[in-house]
Amino acid sequence: MLSFEQVQEALTEFADDLPRAIYKELNGGIVLLPDVMPHPESVNNDFYILGQYHCEPQRFGRYITIYYGSFCLVHGGLSDDAQRKKLKELLHHELTHHLEHLAGDRALEVRDAVDLERYQRRHRGANPQA
Repeated sequence: MLSFEQVQEALTEFADDLPRAIYKELNGGIVLLPDVMPHPESVNNDFYILGQYHCEPQRFGRYITIYYGSFCLVHGGLSDDAQRKKLKELLHHELTHHLEHLAGDRALEVRDAVDLERYQRRHRGANPQA
């Protein structure tokens, strides 16, 4: 498993490889937290939030959080190279939320909602009591 420090270094590397324009108005940057963040709509407490895009103009501005604990639970069994690939995908996913928000587009947000609904149907079908 990549250490917290290795994940922080990888996020910095991936972020530095992208054009600066992507970070327009992302005034709070990218924050790595050690937390495990269970998804509030998880059926069996087995669905985690790996990262979030936040837009709180009146309080903290725009920023991205990546949850190291959640990332470890979901991808900890992968090789280091595979974990780095998943981390890069996660960062790009959250940056896409940022760019879409600036553009007034909700396509990725809608896709995430569809994925959540698919997860819930699959798990409720296996466990109708949930």
